[in-house]
Amino acid sequence: MATVHDLLLIHVDNKPGFYARVEEIQPDVKPGWWQVKLLVLTFPMQVFTWILDDHQLEGADFTMGGTPLRLEEVESPVELERVEKETAEKERVQKARREGGAPKVISLQDRRKK
Repeated sequence: MATVHDLLLIHVDNKPGFYARVEEIQPDVKPGWWQVKLLVLTFPMQVFTWILDDHQLEGADFTMGGTPLRLEEVESPVELERVEKETAEKERVQKARREGGAPKVISLQDRRKK
């Protein structure tokens, strides 16, 4: 489900249409519906507020004015690279611990007491 600051690809007529970032999600007066403020990344940039339900925020197809639309969450390549680096570092540390070569942490406070 899309949340604040997520990057979305908005499909229009079953084709990629434009990118938008979720700026704000507020409850609507109708239960189960949300007022979703989108920063549309076009030139010039625009701000849309769409009223969507949970299923539409999760990527279900819907229509506006007869035009088929769908939201798809997009991962930033920068974010994917950061996650891959973190995962690789964790795996390296775990492998070192299994092999007994994990670096030892030396407390500077304990060292001063000697």
